[in-house]
Amino acid sequence: MKKILFAAILLLFILKASAQQRVINIWNEKVPGAIEDTSYKEVDLSNADGIYQVRKVTTPTLTVFFAAKVNANGTAVIVCPGGGYSHLAFKKEGVNVAEWLNSIGVAAFVLKYRLPSDSIMKNKSIGPLQDAQEAIRIVRRNAKQWNIDPDKIGVMGFSAGGHLAASLCTLYNQKVYDSDTTSARPDFSILIYPVISMEPNITHKGSRRNLLGSNPPPSEVEHFSCDLQVNKDTPPAFIVQAEDDKVVPVENSINYFTSLKKFNISAELHIFQKGGHGFGLAKNGGTESDWTRLCENWLKAMGLL
Repeated sequence: MKKILFAAILLLFILKASAQQRVINIWNEKVPGAIEDTSYKEVDLSNADGIYQVRKVTTPTLTVFFAAKVNANGTAVIVCPGGGYSHLAFKKEGVNVAEWLNSIGVAAFVLKYRLPSDSIMKNKSIGPLQDAQEAIRIVRRNAKQWNIDPDKIGVMGFSAGGHLAASLCTLYNQKVYDSDTTSARPDFSILIYPVISMEPNITHKGSRRNLLGSNPPPSEVEHFSCDLQVNKDTPPAFIVQAEDDKVVPVENSINYFTSLKKFNISAELHIFQKGGHGFGLAKNGGTESDWTRLCENWLKAMGLL
């Protein structure tokens, strides 16, 4: 009996691990607007502290983390790690976050998106958005077989990943590649110390430069300033940032929240006194460490848990 029980537990563990490691190639063989450059190769970096980063992404993917069946609630989130549009903090702001989402019953899909590059993109400003739109569409197309509610698919982003998430929320209808009619609109967003604006006085300069170049025209600055693109159909948002963030000015979060309120869109903003930038799940015990609990409460209030 003990052997049977052990075998059953082992099988469940293997099934869970294999589900978590499932990786979906977003575009299969045809990446829209791609330029072939054989010298441009993906680079994976890690250090002794277990910090895992990805640079020069050429093949965008979704890494799937399904919640256990006993607590899965049908909600799903596309997770966009940050990194200034120069790299992806794939573990700290991706895998670790997906595991937390699973713990509250939410399916998570960590997006390894292409980073803006003139070497491999005809238009680098829309490359990440193409990947994010298709990521939402993939999850929505497969919602039934994955036991996901197609009306409870959100997006979450950290720092520059927050800009991508907010861009998806405001530019989901922009035709940046040939697609089917599946909606790319997220049903909600979770934005953690996000880059929102491309305006030079409050943007993160590295993210702006990497996405739009050194001297973008005013029309591009406005188009990719997410607070200026909010409309009545922009999805609700939960926003977190620290007041002492020296990398991304807190005005990014405040301006997005204010824009949402102008259209009476449900939004919740938490600005912590300390925390700096890049705190991820914030396990250091500061007041910002409460953000995951507050987010869980917000998701419950929104009927998503």
